[in-house]
Amino acid sequence: MIEKLTWRNLWRNRRRTTITMASVTFAVVLAIVMQSLQAGVFNHLQKSIISFYSGYLQVHRKGYQDEQIIENSFTASDSLMKKIAWSGVKYMVPRLELFALASNGNTTRGCMVVGTDPENEDRLTTLKSKIIQGTYFTATEHTALISEGLAKKLNLSVNDTLVLLGQGYQGTLGAGKYNIRGVVQFGQPKLNEGLVYLPLKTAQNSFNAEDILTSVALGLDDPADLEIIQKNLVANLGDPYEVLNWKQMMPDVENHMKVDTASFYVYAGILYLVIAFGLFGTVLMMIAERKVEFGMLIAIGMKKTKLGGMLIAETLLISISGAVLGMGISFPVVWYLEKKPIRFSGEFAKAYEQFGFEAIFPAILKTEIFISQSVIVLVMALLIGIYPLWHVSRLDPVTAMKK
Repeated sequence: MIEKLTWRNLWRNRRRTTITMASVTFAVVLAIVMQSLQAGVFNHLQKSIISFYSGYLQVHRKGYQDEQIIENSFTASDSLMKKIAWSGVKYMVPRLELFALASNGNTTRGCMVVGTDPENEDRLTTLKSKIIQGTYFTATEHTALISEGLAKKLNLSVNDTLVLLGQGYQGTLGAGKYNIRGVVQFGQPKLNEGLVYLPLKTAQNSFNAEDILTSVALGLDDPADLEIIQKNLVANLGDPYEVLNWKQMMPDVENHMKVDTASFYVYAGILYLVIAFGLFGTVLMMIAERKVEFGMLIAIGMKKTKLGGMLIAETLLISISGAVLGMGISFPVVWYLEKKPIRFSGEFAKAYEQFGFEAIFPAILKTEIFISQSVIVLVMALLIGIYPLWHVSRLDPVTAMKK
C-alpha cells in the first residue's frame, strides 16, 4: 500500500518531482566535476614534476641539494647501485649534472648540462617523446640534445655543432664539441630555456669525471610507496648520502599544492552550502504544496508514522534517481575535460609559469570520485529529508486543511 502511494505521489505532480530530482542531479554534477578537476590538476602537476626531470626520489651526496656543484658528487660503484636498487624502485637514472657555457660563434648562454643514460632517462621522463626536431641519442654517441629555447637563443638546429665550456671535476677545465642530434621541447619554461643532454659517458669524459655522478633519479613501481621506499633507502645507504623526494626538492610546488588544497576545501564547503540550501528550498516547496494532502491523510486515519515512512521512501527514490542521473551526466563532462583540458592564457598563464608549469587544468576520471561525491550529496538530501518528518509529527490536520 505504502509503495503504491509513494510511486503515485512521485508522478502525480511531475513538476515538483522533476524540480527536486533536478536539484539533486545538479548538485551531484557540480560536486563531481569540481572534485575531478581538482584531483586532475594535482595529478598533472605531480606528473609534470616527475616526467620533466626530478623523478619521485633522488639520491645525492649530502649537501648537493643546497650547493649543486660537481664537487658534491659520488662514485658510481656497483655496490652502491645495488643498494639503491631497492624493492619498489622501477627505474634508476644515473646523472652527472653541472653548469656550463654553451656557445655558437660569438653567442654564448649559460646552461645546465645533464649527462644521463638515454634508455633509462626516457623510461622515467619520456624524453624521447619531447623531441620536436631530429632524433633521440644513444649511450655510445658523442652527440647532444638541446632544449628548444636554448637552441633559438644560440641560433642552432639539428646537425649543427654545439660548444660547451665549464669547470670539470676537481677544478679541471671541461670542454667539448657536440653534434646536435635533436631539439627537445619542455612544457616547463625554465627547462626549455637552458638544458643540454649528453650521454653519461660522454659527459664524464668531457668534464674529467670518470664514474662520477651527482644524482640518481628513481622511478617507482607504485608512487603510493614513496615514503616507505625513501625511509628504507636512507637506512640502507647511510652516510654520506641523502635521499630526497620531489616534495623536498621543490618545496615551492608543494606549498602551492597545499594552498590549492585549502582553497578547494573552502570552495567545496561553499558549494555544499549552496547545494544544501537548494535542496532545502525544494523540500519547503513540496511541504507547502502538500500541506492539505498531509492533513487529509491524517484526518482519514493514516498514522503519522506511515505517512513519515512514505515521505522517506519518496525522498530516497528522488535522491537516488537524482544521484544516478548526476553521475550519468558527469561522466561525459569529466571525460571531455580529461581528453581536452582547460587551457588558460594571459596573466593567469604567466603566473602559473613562474612555478614552471603550463596553465593546463585537466580533469581525472576516477570511480571513487563519482561514488564519494554522489554519496555526500545523497546523504545531504536524506538529512534534509528529515525535515518533512518533523513537520508531519507536529501537523494538526484541521489547521492543515484550512486553505
